[in-house]
Amino acid sequence: MEITNLGKADGLPPVDWAAIAGKLDAGSAPAPDAHNARTTWLSTVNEDGSPHVTAVGAVWLEGTFWFQTGAGTRKGRNVARDPRCSVALSVRDADVVFEGDAVRVTEPGALARVARAWADGGWPAEPDESGAGITAPFNAPLQGPPPWNVYRIEPRAAVVTLGAEPGGVTRFRF
Repeated sequence: MEITNLGKADGLPPVDWAAIAGKLDAGSAPAPDAHNARTTWLSTVNEDGSPHVTAVGAVWLEGTFWFQTGAGTRKGRNVARDPRCSVALSVRDADVVFEGDAVRVTEPGALARVARAWADGGWPAEPDESGAGITAPFNAPLQGPPPWNVYRIEPRAAVVTLGAEPGGVTRFRF
């Protein structure tokens, strides 16, 4: 991993990636009483090159983010054409922007693991009988009918900004 301390000129220490990954593993919310504490934002690239940003029910599992969507959604069409994407969220005392390429997942074991992670978080997802993706009794209104495609983000980089003492801003290249 390549680490660049973007706060060095201001005398800030580098951010500890292991501490941030631990917060992601724990499902850390920005604050105990934070509104929309688990909102995760996915950015994809529209056909004209402009950004498309949308809230998404991403889950952190096995050291990366996973998300699901219908094939006909804008984000689904975008990552099928151009896999570059980013995920942004806040955890306790830090903001994280995670960049990479969305790779569609169809391997049954991986689908089962990520469906279990979503179910453990309160969304009763499970692998679809066809093996193409996942299904659940409900989803966001614009996702279209199941099965929904699952994507794993192959990490490229992350930028973490600490919002608590001692502060810091660090870029990690994986």
